[in-house]
Amino acid sequence: MPLDPLPPRETRWQPRQVLLFSGHMVDAPDRSKPRFPADKVPLAEAAIAKALDDLDANPDDLALTQGASGGDLIFAEACQARSVRLQLMQPFPEADFIKRSVDPATGDWRSRYFAVKGKLEPGWPVRCCPDELGESTSDPYVRCNLWLLDTALSYGPEKLKFVCLWDGEMGEGARGTQNMVREVEKRLGRVIWLDTRRLW
Repeated sequence: MPLDPLPPRETRWQPRQVLLFSGHMVDAPDRSKPRFPADKVPLAEAAIAKALDDLDANPDDLALTQGASGGDLIFAEACQARSVRLQLMQPFPEADFIKRSVDPATGDWRSRYFAVKGKLEPGWPVRCCPDELGESTSDPYVRCNLWLLDTALSYGPEKLKFVCLWDGEMGEGARGTQNMVREVEKRLGRVIWLDTRRLW
């Protein structure tokens, strides 16, 4: 029996705005140059909460992020506190993602991750790039960033609000937040930059 076709785009739930997030993970204990020390988490929480309040984030909106320790999970928690519909989209199968992007950081990020996951709406499970798009030899982080961005843009570039927690450094090139900022600006989405150099 053939699978039912996807509903036409016009029949999908349409968010008022799409809140896309990228930002620094909390430093691992062995990080040589501090970037997001664990003691700065309350400052990041306050800044992200204010950004969402300024955007009037509410249940009519959609939030997209990976779910890594630090900025991603703080953003996810703040969205859920405002009843924003949340979709986690990850570059690896979940167990591998947790090992790479949740567990290394200082703090209780593993329990925070599973608390966020436990509050996801039915029908909006954690999504994995290889499962959704197939295997690829391209950089998984770059690929996932583009997947997140393309998903956000599928609702219309005018709806895209990109919130980033970033120190302004080049970082990891196409993998990094700077590249996401550039790609969003090229597509005329709005960028809300939470500059960590001014936050702490």
